[in-house]
Amino acid sequence: MADVKPDISFIGLGAMGFGMATNLVKQGYKVTGFDVWQPTLERFQTAGGSTAITPAEAVKDKDYCVCMVATAQQAQAVLIEGDSPAIHALPRGAALLLCSTVPCAYVQGLEKQLVELGRGDVHLIDAPVSGGAGRAADGTLSIMAGGSDEAIEKGRFLLQEMSDPEKLYIVKGGVGAGSNMKMCHQVLAANQILAASEGLGFASHLGLELELASQAILKSDAWAWMFENRLPRMLDPEHKPVASALTIIVKDTSIITSEARRAGFPTPMTSTAEQVYFSGLGRGYGPDDDSSLIRLYTEGEGKIGPVKGEAESDEAKLALVIGLLKGIYLCSAAEAIAFAHKCKLDLDQVFDLCINAAGGSTMLQTAGLDMIKLCRGEKLSTRSGEGFKAIARQLQAAVEEAQRLKAPVYLGSQALTLTRLARKLASQATGDISSALVTKVWGI
Repeated sequence: MADVKPDISFIGLGAMGFGMATNLVKQGYKVTGFDVWQPTLERFQTAGGSTAITPAEAVKDKDYCVCMVATAQQAQAVLIEGDSPAIHALPRGAALLLCSTVPCAYVQGLEKQLVELGRGDVHLIDAPVSGGAGRAADGTLSIMAGGSDEAIEKGRFLLQEMSDPEKLYIVKGGVGAGSNMKMCHQVLAANQILAASEGLGFASHLGLELELASQAILKSDAWAWMFENRLPRMLDPEHKPVASALTIIVKDTSIITSEARRAGFPTPMTSTAEQVYFSGLGRGYGPDDDSSLIRLYTEGEGKIGPVKGEAESDEAKLALVIGLLKGIYLCSAAEAIAFAHKCKLDLDQVFDLCINAAGGSTMLQTAGLDMIKLCRGEKLSTRSGEGFKAIARQLQAAVEEAQRLKAPVYLGSQALTLTRLARKLASQATGDISSALVTKVWGI
């Protein structure tokens, strides 16, 4: 880029967008922001940005526009259909970076709409982000960018300004590929957020001291980034502070399950998680932190009559919790990898993103590469990590103990069904086989 930095327009100054936009201001860019919430515009001015009262005003004479609104419906409004939308005011040849998490179908439809509206000159980049408000403000996000070669080259400097150098993924496949990659990552996120509550809820029914049990889980093969991240808020009596509302992950599960139906792809783990999330919404938990869903798992304690489990020592009880979580993480990893394969994504790139982002877990780390080999039709030379039969056996023991205690384990029960189906698909196998075997349930 030339020494003179180009002016940037930024539409959507919510928790993520505000950090992203103010980071660009700190990097020396003149940024004009638009948001529907006036107090946010005032904050942005205080932070050094300029403001506009309509999307069209924000993008006028700016060759680069970042759109970071919450939903596809909001994107459609600010870009195409709302009052004074951006599309007709963008300069010819402008780059439009759509960083919102939206369905692949939407962003590909947007690309067609631009052509139909006579704006095929706009360089659309499908660039969803991950990493949270802190990394947005630091310019160290993970970004998954798809688009034409010309569009990517035009917007590359801006993608680099907003991302960690090691976490900018240029995804092959054009517009829609970035959204598909984010979607497959969110399969892991959606399952592991709920698994954290399910695991600790089960521990509570077992009578374990939750802080001690949590520390043991973090040191075990049941480690997951989401468990570690949500843990302080799960243990807080009021599940505060609110860092990620339940409504946010519900939006993501809706994208996953709707896109899966469109593709004719089964998502049993994410579909189960989504139904539990809906139960949380029905109880009024939508604005609350998603870690607060532990309430769904503990609310029945002491209300279901006399129950007695078989596990007596804390060590045996903890092993059951760890077995439950390992089974859930294994099946959610298989669902994510298989869906990425269905979407024709670069599986090595998907794996690299997921193990280094919020979807990371020990189970993905140990079984993910074997899952990729199965997707490619390659033989597994040696078993890596703990074998399938051992994990399935531990998961079954956990689900059976949960049944004795009348403790809900929604994801664990679904994962057990999947492991049993996988075992039937490999009924001729002898010895303890790779845990990646479960991926075969998805037709791999």
